Amino acid sequence: MPLETFFAVMVFALVAAGTPGPNNMMLLASGVNFGFRRTWSHMCGITIGFVVLLLCVGFGLGALLSAFPALHTILQVIGVAYLLYLAWRIAMSRQMSSGEAKARPMTILEAAAFQWVNPKGWMMATTAMAVYGQPDDPYLSVLLITLAFFLMTIPAVVTWAGFGTALRGFLSDPVRLKWFNIAMGVALALSAIPMLH
Repeated sequence: MPLETFFAVMVFALVAAGTPGPNNMMLLASGVNFGFRRTWSHMCGITIGFVVLLLCVGFGLGALLSAFPALHTILQVIGVAYLLYLAWRIAMSRQMSSGEAKARPMTILEAAAFQWVNPKGWMMATTAMAVYGQPDDPYLSVLLITLAFFLMTIPAVVTWAGFGTALRGFLSDPVRLKWFNIAMGVALALSAIPMLH
């Protein structure tokens, strides 16, 4: 892969990973409700899960889903249901966690597994592989695309969780926190709309 193509992939990856979507809405809410340190597992899970998804799409899962559209539909239904469940949980959250509360951020495994039903993640992975994949050296190009996304996802997830953490003081008022969580729940639910088309 030429160096200019790799830089183009990095720019695409930064824009794709940094713009609002289900992962970033959840990281923002998690930063507010649990703080940066406790959101670390969620950030790691997103990064690891998306890297695995990219590798799988690049090495043939995308072709499998094209060959069996029913499997894609099943993933969409599961994804919408899970997104709505997470949206409800966020919207109903009413207090910030002090570290001992029953509420907790996503674990690494939960956040990694979520990538498999995240509509924005699938769109990013399939687009990146289709646009930037190199037919003359497919394996290396899959690895380089994955590396670019890995390098760009880290600052994106850290930034969104950091935004949430920075808002903790302002949202320490229970009324503000309630409305923030409702807004984040609604935003997350709305992010399921593209999956319904």
